[in-house]
Amino acid sequence: MGTPTAPDNSRFRVLVVEDDNVIGHHLQTGLQGNGYTTAWSRTGAAALTEATRAPYDALLLDLGLPDMDGLDVARTLRGRCRDLLIIILTARTDDIDIIAGLDAGADDYLVKPFSLTVLLARLRAHLRRQSVTSAAEQPIHLGDLVIDPVARRCHLHDTELPLRLKEFELLTLLARHAGEAVSRETLMAEVWDENWFGSTKTLDVTMAALRRRLTETNPGPSRLPRITTLRGHGYRLDP
Repeated sequence: MGTPTAPDNSRFRVLVVEDDNVIGHHLQTGLQGNGYTTAWSRTGAAALTEATRAPYDALLLDLGLPDMDGLDVARTLRGRCRDLLIIILTARTDDIDIIAGLDAGADDYLVKPFSLTVLLARLRAHLRRQSVTSAAEQPIHLGDLVIDPVARRCHLHDTELPLRLKEFELLTLLARHAGEAVSRETLMAEVWDENWFGSTKTLDVTMAALRRRLTETNPGPSRLPRITTLRGHGYRLDP
């Protein structure tokens, strides 16, 4: 029997930001063993420099860094890299801390301690979801809102909406099922992870941010789809 080979993930670049040598080494070794091109920064400042030096697809970010709060790193990099996947690795378990991380621009979070298997599955699901859009998929027109899944751009009239990665994916999924009720379970499985277990507050925070962006970017009178909350079930995008 031949030796198993690592998955072909070499096209994906992952930046690990972790000051703990044991955890950082474990993450870097595990990622490289699964084929990812990986760099490791031990401080927030080093992470900001590295993320400027080379393009990355994903950021695994510890919040408890020695020189600055990981939330500031998330905010800064989200401002620079709209499509960067940011997964927070935190020992903070309070809802307010997790919500703060998502509000700072993170797409997902894992509470320490976590298994490498779970992290790799979550990372694989996110990156796969970003790359499966068909080149033949046509833009979706809903009133004055135009969503282009291929270009990953969204416009209201002639104004582009500065949507984060998960906000765009969430809006696109709802738009593909415009007028239909979409359950919370379906949204979590399609936008985050089909094996998601636990709180779905990340969905609520992202949905609130999406609604806020749609409202704030509205350049004036327009035919803007409305996101309706279906209590006990999920959401519906009303054209």
